[in-house]
Amino acid sequence: MEFELRDWKLDDAESIVRYANNPKLAENLRNEFPSPYTLDDAHTFIDQCRDTDRRKQSIKAIVVDGVAVGSVGFTILDDVECKTALLGFWLGEPFWGKGIMTKAITETCENGFKNYDIVRIFARPFAGNTGARRVLEKAGLKLECILKKNIYKNGKIMDSCMYAIVK
Repeated sequence: MEFELRDWKLDDAESIVRYANNPKLAENLRNEFPSPYTLDDAHTFIDQCRDTDRRKQSIKAIVVDGVAVGSVGFTILDDVECKTALLGFWLGEPFWGKGIMTKAITETCENGFKNYDIVRIFARPFAGNTGARRVLEKAGLKLECILKKNIYKNGKIMDSCMYAIVK
């Protein structure tokens, strides 16, 4: 399925709510991802993406047929990890399994290595999120380790995984 990556626009807010307001997404993301996801949350997210220091962060809308249906991006870390970036992503459920996220992550990592002074990009999906893990592997990231009992979400202690790609 064809898609484009572009900067977030203010008028993307309603489509963010349409696709992000899904408990299946929220259960596999950090607690800072709101659930339920409101229009105010979408406006806050868009403002943060538009106001970010673009030397340290790149967060793009995943757009299908002119509609924002997900997000992919990275944040460069600080201090001794200043050559490393944390990858984050989500995609609306109707678009799962269509190869969109694999391509979006691949393109994001290529852009990161080409245009930023980084040598490593990593992601930390929950161990039980097999869909995200599969996408990361298809995009070329390698499983480095399983972090035992390091996630506390919805009253449960869970494992997470460390996936990375290096330049």
